[in-house]
This record gives sequence, C-alpha cells and structure tokens, in this order.
Amino acid sequence: MRSTDEVGTTIRLWSLSEDAMVEDDGENGSVNVVTRWGELNVEHASAFAIESLRRMELGPVSLQNVVAARKASPVRRLHDLAGLERVLDQVSGSVVHSLGLPDGRRPLLSAVPVVAAPEFHPTAVPASLAIRLSRFAVLRPQGGDLVLEAPRADFRVVLSQPQAVRIASALAAPATIAGLAGDTGIPEAVVADAVAFLVAAGVVLAGDEKDEFAEDTDLDLRHWSPHELHFHTHSRTRQSADGDAGDSVYRQATETQPPLTRTPPDGERFPLHRPAPEALAATDPPLTELLETDHECPRFSGTALTAEELGELLYRSARVRGVGPAHPPMPAGHDASQRPYFSIACLYELELYLSIGHCTGLPTGLYHYDPAAHALTQISRDAADVGTVLDLGKVAAGSLRRPAVMITMTARMERTSWVLGGAAYATTLLHAGALQQTLYLCAKAMGLSAHAVPVDASDTVDRLFGLDWPAEIGVGECVLDSGR
Repeated sequence: MRSTDEVGTTIRLWSLSEDAMVEDDGENGSVNVVTRWGELNVEHASAFAIESLRRMELGPVSLQNVVAARKASPVRRLHDLAGLERVLDQVSGSVVHSLGLPDGRRPLLSAVPVVAAPEFHPTAVPASLAIRLSRFAVLRPQGGDLVLEAPRADFRVVLSQPQAVRIASALAAPATIAGLAGDTGIPEAVVADAVAFLVAAGVVLAGDEKDEFAEDTDLDLRHWSPHELHFHTHSRTRQSADGDAGDSVYRQATETQPPLTRTPPDGERFPLHRPAPEALAATDPPLTELLETDHECPRFSGTALTAEELGELLYRSARVRGVGPAHPPMPAGHDASQRPYFSIACLYELELYLSIGHCTGLPTGLYHYDPAAHALTQISRDAADVGTVLDLGKVAAGSLRRPAVMITMTARMERTSWVLGGAAYATTLLHAGALQQTLYLCAKAMGLSAHAVPVDASDTVDRLFGLDWPAEIGVGECVLDSGR
C-alpha cells in the first residue's frame, strides 16, 4: 500500500471481529483469544503483541502507527511488528482487515473472515489485467452497510463508504483499474488498493493476459448455480449470515419455544383409522426385503386408496407417538414430540398437507394432517384446486394420470431456526428426506406405492394451502397410489 502522504491514498487497518475477546493468562507471555471458532491459546506473545490485540478489540488500528509510537530502536520496532504479525496469523479467523482514507471516517471497506484460518495477502493487480466480480458474488444490506460475499471466498467484504460501493458495483463487467477510476471518479491509487483488497478477499477475480477468468473454465464449478452454491456454503454452519454465532443460543435462553404442532386450520374434521402396531409387526415383510426392492415411481393405476389405508400409512409414518425428551437435548429441557421418523433434537418442524383425488371414505379436497390427533382437516373442497395440485404430481412423475393422493411437506421454520440458526433450512431438508424414506417403506410394507417427485411448485402450493410464507414453506412432495 502507498504512503499516506500522497493524494488519493489509503491506510491499512487491523481489528478483531466483534465476537473475539482477549484474555491474558499472565503466564509465560501466553494470551487466550476467545472466538467464534473456539478458544485459541497463543504462546510466547510479547507484551507489545498483547497490547496491540487489546487495542484491536476496540476498533481498527494502523499497525505501522502503533509501532512508530513506541520509544524503541528501529530494529526493535521491526522485531515487535514481526512478533505481532506471527500472533495475528494464529488468530487469522478473527482478524478484520480494513482499508481507510486519511480523513478520520469509517473505513472504505473491511474484509471479515468467514473461515477459521484464512490468509489475506493483498497485492497490486497489474494495470493491464481485467478484473471482475465472481459470478457467484452476492451483494446484500447489513446494519446500514452493503456486504459483498461469494461462496468460495474466505472473507465477506463490508462496503462502508459510497466509493467502495461504486467500485464493487462497477465490476459487474470486466474492467481495468484505470477504467474503474474513470467510470467512478475515484482516484486511481484508491481504486488500485481497493481492488487488491477485493481480490485478496476472494470476491473479485483477476483475469489473465487473454482477459479470461479461471472461474469460467473450472469444470467443477459449471455444475453449480450461484444460489445453490451460496446456500450450500451458508447452510453448513450454525453461524448466522452475519457471523453471529450466539444468535440462536441467545434465543434459546430468551424465547418461548414454538409450539410442537401447528394449530389445525378451520374446517371439517375427519378422524383417521388407528392400526394396532403389534398386529402390523406380525405381518410386515422384513426390512431387508423392503430395502432390496427397486424404488420405482408408481404407474398411477387410477384405483382409489381407502380411508383406512391412508389412515394406517399416516399413523405408521408421521403421527405423534407422545411427548418426551429431545435427543440430543438442545436446548436442554425443551419439550419435544416423538414420531416414527428421525428429526434432530426431535424438533419436528414438518407439516403434512394432502391433496386427495381418489380415496374411498374421504371426499375429494385439500387437507391438513394433525399428527397429534391423527386426523385430517379439510381446507378446500374445490375440485379445481385439487386438480391443480395433482397435475403438478402427474407432470413431475411423467404420468398420463393423476396420482390418487399427493402429500405435500411443509416446514415451520421457527421450530428449527431458534435452535439451529444458519443450519435450520439444510436440516429441514434432511428431515424431509427422513420422512420420505419412512413413507416409502411403510407404503411398501402395506402393498401401496409412495414416491418423492420433483414438483415445480412456484407459488401454487403456498397459495392453495394458505401457507403463511415464509413462516411456513413447502419443501417436498410425495405421490401415493394403491399399487393394485
């Protein structure tokens, strides 16, 4: 970076992330840094390094200015700086790198780590090379700033000043540093330093001599859409999108847990058949036999299911067996229901809605399943609505006929997010798979056919079932047929 005495120049700044806390253990120059990644013990840290970390807890500082203020020889100052950099390397997952102007205002931009041990080495990008945002980059608001992030990047970049926003937004198309300076009206020296930060953070790419970007020819990346890769990255952690690891923990301690089941909607109630589990165990085929049979999507026969069959299937696969302790208990002491399929911490956020076209003993309609009472509540008698939903299943299954019944799985996100934070939605998809497998095995044991189908739901499912989106969202469908 350039000297702060020049016109249009920048200052490098360092700070610790807001979740980091420095604890000096007072022995052998060791220091503990408590971070979102865990407690890090740094041995043989100098008094100068420990004091610098404490300053960085309070906000961005210039390490050069801190070193220059010391009354020590130049050699000693270099030694101190080298020692501090060694310490910062060990806690790099909590070190925020910022770029400021010599105007005393907030930094232009800040690179905030999103992995435990990132490396950050901004280097000047040659003026002749084209630069561009990653095609996976996302720009979103956060706390009054704009945040730029990409799934493959080790940092998210907080754009705190309009100049930084102008530079980032101008990189939607390939450009050179000189071109950016001309387009944004920002001094070229500032643009060059900002670009070096953005490239080092991983959200901006530098091309080669042919103005080609490695990301565009990466054979592994071609299989990913931007939203899927972004979701994958964020759903594999309980951290919030803003890096607040304590958010879900805070809510566990302060919020009343969401209800175990949804209050059934208004409508006519239909209690369902309850089979005797002991009798089922005596006649069911072995699990191995069920698993070793091909998982085929049924050819819809046009034969109706019976209300007794539907009741037995839901009783075996999705009812509430009782209320008891959660496994694992997170948070400790919260109420949990016990059901036939697997759910982390017994959260059971899934709800079932049935579109019934052909089922003797039950009128055509759209229904909500109450797993606690083992009953259906009819929410619509409109044959056109039922046909619309069943047509989605017909198309998804590649059939010429509609399925007799289609089950739509939805999720009440409050049931998972209060415990799992950023991993809530990914966990819900795991639960949907667990329920689907249970439905499949139970149906096969009964001589019925059940199969997941990739329905293009758009907003149709939300609208027809009256879902309170996004509090409750559709996450999957399963078609049922008599198998006869």
